[in-house]
Amino acid sequence: MATETSTQSYSEKWYWDERYTNESEPFDWYQKYSSLAPLINLYVPHRNQRVLVIGCGNSAFSEGMVDDGYEDVVNIDISSVVIDSMIKKYSDRPRLKYLKMDVRDMKAFEDASFDAVIDKGTLDSILCGSNSRQYSTQMLEEVWRVLKDKGVYILITYGAPIYRLRLFKESCSWTTKLHVIDKSLTDQPLETPKWELTKPLPLDADGSSVESAIGKSPDVHYIYVCSKDESLKMEADAA
Repeated sequence: MATETSTQSYSEKWYWDERYTNESEPFDWYQKYSSLAPLINLYVPHRNQRVLVIGCGNSAFSEGMVDDGYEDVVNIDISSVVIDSMIKKYSDRPRLKYLKMDVRDMKAFEDASFDAVIDKGTLDSILCGSNSRQYSTQMLEEVWRVLKDKGVYILITYGAPIYRLRLFKESCSWTTKLHVIDKSLTDQPLETPKWELTKPLPLDADGSSVESAIGKSPDVHYIYVCSKDESLKMEADAA
C-alpha cells in the first residue's frame, strides 16, 4: 500500500516541493540527454527551433540540449522550489529559461509558439493521480495548442502503446510514430543497443503490431513522437 500511495503522490505539487527541498542533486527520469540525442536531433533538426521541456524538475537534460547547440530551451515545472533553484543554477545560461507553470494550463504561452515539446515522465506522473483521465486530456490539449503545426510532442514513458495511443486519440489530432530504447542504456550509454533508436517501429491503430516486433514485456522505454496535424483536426471538425 505504501508504494501505491507514493506513486499517487507523483501527481501532487506538495510531493515535488518536498522532494526538491530535500534533494538537490540532478536527477533524470528514464534517460539522459546523451542517450536520446540522436532522436532529438532527428525530430528537432535545427538548433534555433524553440523547445519546451515540461515537468523539467532538476534534470540536466536541457543543459545537455544547450551544450548540443540548441539556442532556446524553455523549461516549466509545477514546483516553485525546483524552478527557483534552477533559475539560480543557470543564471549564466541565457539559452535556458525556467518558469513555474502547470502543464494543464499554459496560458502564458501563445498558440503555436513552440517547435517541439519534450516530456520525460510528466504525463506518467499525472496518470498516477486522481482525475488522471481528465487531467491528462487537459495536458495533451495544452501541448497541442502551444505547438506549431507539424511541431512534435516527444514523450518518453514506460507506457506501452495499448495504454498511450488511446490517450492521444481522445485528446487531439496527432500523427504518431513510436521508437524504443533499452532501459539499460540509462546507465550504460556505450553498450550496444538492442533496438535502433532512430528507426520507428511498425505501429497499427491499437499498438498490437509492436508486440510482434519486440515481444511481450520488453525492457524498454517507449518514445512517442506525436506530430501536430492541423489538417486532421479540420477533417474531424468537418465530419
